[in-house]
Amino acid sequence: MNSSWNKENRILLEDLQSVVSDTVIPWEKLNGSKVLVTGATGLIGSLVVKTLLYYADLHNADVTVGAFIRNRDKAAAVFGDLIDSHANLVFETGDMCGDLDLSGKYDYIIHTASNTSSRDFIEKPVETILTTVDSTRNLLEYSRINKVKSMLYISSMEVYGALDHELVNENESGIINPLALRSSYPQSKRLAENLCVSYAAEYDVDVKIVRPTLTFGPGVSATDNRVFAQFAKAAIAKRDIVLNTKGGTKRDYLYTADAMKGILSILLLGSKGEAYNLSNQDSYCTIYEMAELCCSLANNEISVKFDLDPEKSKCYPKEQKIQLDNSKINALNSFKKVSLKEQFERLIAYYNSVESK
Repeated sequence: MNSSWNKENRILLEDLQSVVSDTVIPWEKLNGSKVLVTGATGLIGSLVVKTLLYYADLHNADVTVGAFIRNRDKAAAVFGDLIDSHANLVFETGDMCGDLDLSGKYDYIIHTASNTSSRDFIEKPVETILTTVDSTRNLLEYSRINKVKSMLYISSMEVYGALDHELVNENESGIINPLALRSSYPQSKRLAENLCVSYAAEYDVDVKIVRPTLTFGPGVSATDNRVFAQFAKAAIAKRDIVLNTKGGTKRDYLYTADAMKGILSILLLGSKGEAYNLSNQDSYCTIYEMAELCCSLANNEISVKFDLDPEKSKCYPKEQKIQLDNSKINALNSFKKVSLKEQFERLIAYYNSVESK
């Protein structure tokens, strides 16, 4: 095993070991292949890259990983010693919405790049739409021309919109208001999905879609300001959790290592032109209930407070209750998922280990 892994965070390394030990994933399909990962410095993208590198090292497999990035300084911070110690890690730079100028031909593509800032959905809706649609079209066109073996598009549970029931499968679709600025995100994700199925049908591109729920765990940046990160940091600092909504939105969550297992299972085992939900149905709870869970992890030394200022609340989607039916992904790989409690415990332990280091 490459010695550079000795400097990787212990908790994150445990997760990598868990993922590559999954025996249902047909890892052998990756041998002798090149895999392009977009959004490689983001949470999901960086973990996909590290998972593939770790698998290659552990099994002495011939796997080249192309990490599509925008910022080399950020890449250096994310991948550290893995850069100089892995000749099979290649950085690709450029504009995914323009002409792709890649260093070589790739066999697999995992498209994780996406804008995840709720504020940008409102303040930069045009950029949100065009980045999602144009980058996906470019990668689909590359896949068509180069006969890529499999492409996976990372979509979002937000494509479901507003439904009149809670448990949803991949064939359902609810209402999204096209006149609302924040719809720039879910509407563009819907269009990108339709591009995927269109390329699959018209050009025989072997592309699959995954719709993950909110995903977190070791690897999340300490500067991340999404709700789960705020809750975890509040538990660490023994600081009350302040909600800008009533916290009634209810959904399930997903641990990062489980996301890796699901993503690779769908990439290598999924059916062309199909979409797959990905979550832990056992984690289904409201935002308020999740906040209460984090208070308990702080030995109930903190509590939940409310600041319902309309200006602060407008960046959040309307209250919704949606649980992803995982029957379809479970038919591919029914691995046991990490509980929400352990998910937060491991994120908090990760934050503490990074801070102490």
